[in-house]
This record gives sequence, C-alpha cells and structure tokens, in this order.
Amino acid sequence: MPVEAHIRELDSRHHHLDELIEREMKRPGSDSLHLQTLKKEKLKLKEQIEGLRRQH
Repeated sequence: MPVEAHIRELDSRHHHLDELIEREMKRPGSDSLHLQTLKKEKLKLKEQIEGLRRQH
C-alpha cells in the first residue's frame, strides 16, 4: 500500500474514533474506561500518522 493511501486510511480511522469519543462523552452515564481506551487508540493513530508523514 502506498504511504499516502495508508495515511488516508489512518486519518479516516482517527476521525472515526474522534466521533466515537464525542458520542460517548455526550451519552449519559458514559463509560470512562471505554473513553480512555478510545483516546489511547486515537493517540496511537495520530503518532503513526505523524511518523509516516515525517518519513514521506
């Protein structure tokens, strides 16, 4: 997979996680552990994206 396509896919997943986090935060009785897991995954994706952009 070309680097640009991989970055686009990671960006898409990052955006999707952002939406999930927003929905979970707005939900009454939101699960803080679930939120923490989603935020960690989002951060990992961001780091992967930035690393790929630096290499490219």
